[in-house]
Amino acid sequence: MRPSLTYEQYRGIDLCFFAAISFFAELVIALAASRWFPDQLYTVSATAGITAIVFMRWRIYGLIPAILGAIAFCIAMGANWQQILVYCIGNAFAAGALLMLKLAGEKKIRTNAVWTICFGMVTLLLIHTGRAVLSILLGAGLHQAAAFYATDSLSYVFTAVILWIAARQDGMFENQKDYLRRLHESLEAEKEELS
Repeated sequence: MRPSLTYEQYRGIDLCFFAAISFFAELVIALAASRWFPDQLYTVSATAGITAIVFMRWRIYGLIPAILGAIAFCIAMGANWQQILVYCIGNAFAAGALLMLKLAGEKKIRTNAVWTICFGMVTLLLIHTGRAVLSILLGAGLHQAAAFYATDSLSYVFTAVILWIAARQDGMFENQKDYLRRLHESLEAEKEELS
């Protein structure tokens, strides 16, 4: 008989998987941008897309990839302590997207492509807003704060693509309690058919 995972073990493994994807994707993207395209004004990030997926799957635990993505970016760019605060705390503003999940409804966001993409856009907008607010609090001007929106604008497209693909994979963009319950019911139904 195979040993089965507990719900907490499954969640831990799943969160580690998404945390690793967020950290290494952001690290590779930022290193590539800083080394191969240092003169480009625009950047791209996978963090908001991954964060939105984990918010759907595990709610507040989505802050793990949000903050790890910020740390990876800061490592790649050689950030100072103020930039680390701006990116890490700024990315934590993404938690506001959980309010959209609650108000609009998980099913609507999960099953409707427009709502799915809007959820990703709100997540990224909140990240940008958090960074802008923190940078202003640390003494930056409005022009520098606005740069967070402008230079990372391609990430809106990247986030939309990530979520559009994730929403089409069974169980990927779904509350994992619901997904595991659905999977269990499906397996039980198959057992009953075979017996």
